[in-house]
Amino acid sequence: MLVNIAIGLVTSLLGGGFVWLGERAKRAREVNRRAGFFGVRPGETCLVVLGAKHDSSGTAHYGDVRAIVEFSLLAGELGCDAELESGDFRGSNGDRTEFCVGGPLRSNARTGGHLAAHLPGVTIHPYDGTRPDSVAIEVGGEKFLYDRRNREYALVAKFTPRESSRPVFLVCGQSPVGNLAAVHFLRREFGQVAKELSSVERFCFVIKVSDIGTYEFHRAELERDFSEVAFG
Repeated sequence: MLVNIAIGLVTSLLGGGFVWLGERAKRAREVNRRAGFFGVRPGETCLVVLGAKHDSSGTAHYGDVRAIVEFSLLAGELGCDAELESGDFRGSNGDRTEFCVGGPLRSNARTGGHLAAHLPGVTIHPYDGTRPDSVAIEVGGEKFLYDRRNREYALVAKFTPRESSRPVFLVCGQSPVGNLAAVHFLRREFGQVAKELSSVERFCFVIKVSDIGTYEFHRAELERDFSEVAFG
């Protein structure tokens, strides 16, 4: 009887240990997949570059601040620290993964520099209230128009500058709502997005944000992968 009880206890302990090890390995794989998609490594320091309000230098839009908070939470979940810089930041991101948030039109000048240097197939049309393509994102000849408070788009790209050892993760929305929607969506649905991409090392895709008047930034989805044409 005692032998049977002892064997039962040992079996239970071993079974529980294997379950715990299995769950731990599963969590580790999930963290590694997420870290790989966003281009970070646990224990590293990330650089977060935030643009300013288009009409108020030195201040940031609430939606962009929320997007930065999302990235900071992501960094914490992956065991990384985050350093914040403004869109006036110059120089290489070096050995720090860079999260650059905000469009280049009177907001984040660094975004404009990244687009010009690495994404020749992308055009962000300037603001012009008289034109239907005002603030439109154009990739490979296809335009994504800005329909304020109804339907917006955000361009997301990841690439590694040749002078850097870590990548840049760029989020360029047509408004702060688009920026926040993209970050919020990717933080939760990166796995599904990654399945649609040919590579998670370098990519460029567009996210659609719809029914903003009702759902604000919560209704977002992957529109299309433009990696092949965006990088020229």
